Amino acid sequence: MKKLPEFSTCLWFIILFIAIAGCSGTQFSSGNGKKLITPDFLSKQINFLASDSMKGRNTPSPQLDSAAVHIARSFRDWGIQPWNGSYFQQVPVCMDQLGDTNELTVIRRGAGFQLTIKSDYVPYDFSSPASVKAPVVFAGYGITAPEYNYDDFKGIDAKGKIVVIFRNEPQKDDSTSVFMGKEDTRYVSLKEKMKNAIFHGAVGMLVVNGPLQYSSVKARGFPWPSLSKVIPKDAVPMHLCIDKEDQIPAMHIGEEVVKLLFGSVDSLKNLEEKIEKDLSCTSFELPEIIVCMHANILTTVYTPNNVVGYIQGSDPVLSKQVVIIGAHYDHVGYKKEHKADEDYIFNGADDNASGTSGVMSVAYAFSRLNKKPKRSMMFLLFAGEEKGLFGSKYYTTHPLHPLASTVAMLNLDMISRNYPDSLYLEGAKQSPDITNIIRKENKKTKFTLVVQDSDFLGGSDHYYFYKHNIPFIFFFTGLHNDYHKVSDNPDKSDCNKAARVSRLVFYTAGKIANETIRYSINPLESDAPLSE
Repeated sequence: MKKLPEFSTCLWFIILFIAIAGCSGTQFSSGNGKKLITPDFLSKQINFLASDSMKGRNTPSPQLDSAAVHIARSFRDWGIQPWNGSYFQQVPVCMDQLGDTNELTVIRRGAGFQLTIKSDYVPYDFSSPASVKAPVVFAGYGITAPEYNYDDFKGIDAKGKIVVIFRNEPQKDDSTSVFMGKEDTRYVSLKEKMKNAIFHGAVGMLVVNGPLQYSSVKARGFPWPSLSKVIPKDAVPMHLCIDKEDQIPAMHIGEEVVKLLFGSVDSLKNLEEKIEKDLSCTSFELPEIIVCMHANILTTVYTPNNVVGYIQGSDPVLSKQVVIIGAHYDHVGYKKEHKADEDYIFNGADDNASGTSGVMSVAYAFSRLNKKPKRSMMFLLFAGEEKGLFGSKYYTTHPLHPLASTVAMLNLDMISRNYPDSLYLEGAKQSPDITNIIRKENKKTKFTLVVQDSDFLGGSDHYYFYKHNIPFIFFFTGLHNDYHKVSDNPDKSDCNKAARVSRLVFYTAGKIANETIRYSINPLESDAPLSE
């Protein structure tokens, strides 16, 4: 063999070194997804999270905490980093009980009339635990809707006063109503009415069933267990503690209170008829009437956790941007009262041990890559989705990473059931750029993609990200007969399908995380429907 010149030998070793270096690191590729995200991986996680020992992972519960620890330990073992030293983000959740010192008194022309709880009034669960004594104004339906040229607060001063309002909205059963015909708008919400009352300076709110729209003017309010013989004692309201930061006392009133305030139910009905006829404003201050309200609501605070894992991006500039892959890991718990031989645990295998396991599998796959994506990756498992999107709502109001630098959110919720090749993409209409990426990456997974052309975007954790104008897609394989039943067990989950969905998320996230562009988003309209 002819001896190579000295410079050629050096060049040969350089070429050989580059080739070896190029093969030594695991790069992002479709082959990695199939190798690392397997049905067996998904099966093990689903079987653990949806086991009887997890008792349905209710929010809050010790079992939910155990699931959180399991996820965090898995992240740690795979080398996925915590965020600022912790895998947990506490989500403050409040549980309310009705105390025994509630009061509603009407003072009319100097004479006081003390009302009886349950028969005459019932505090709402969203009421502020406070006392007020103030004059009273009638404010129709309590709505200010400039887009419909309607304002119940026109011509009245509600500052420092208690407002009395009807439930619902005017012309509810009129298909020609400017309030979207027979369709509800956001103004039917009592919480929306409370916001409006507070905006106009009100210090308390009394709600009544309109005699035209309702057959009964009875006080209903919240069905507190302490006021009932049949409601379970633990059926108390739960909410994010931040949701009560701007509230006023609120009660639902019945016929006796109506008579004290308006003289008769017929007088109130006449006011309602005038509004219903032509949307005229009938609001006024009630003369010579003072109302004393005291809502005695006792609150206990719990702190379930969102679980967060983080992979720092490799690009010095793009690493400041983050791609979020999320799912909720909670479910609805178990039946407190059951027969000895009865299946009483809502295991939640598909909903949402499958989505949780999918996020974990994607996290594992990214953790095995020696060359990390350019953008940073965040893996978020949310608590309290089943209670009202608690975890995702809290995260988007207290983000760990700036929302302005969050380029996309991919949500996995129920990914292991129904036909093997079908996959729903919720949010395709709102996030067309990401949908196009998914269509291209789907050539590797070959799903029949069912694109949802819908404005209904509530029901899972992507909603609050969309509300903050973050592009998203909700990966979903559809409802089934075991939804929210004790029969949603691991043996019914199709782990092959769940693995394929997870691979598609892995490919999509990898593409997003290695691009430099930002994606389009069709912004949320104010009246877009939401189911929490």
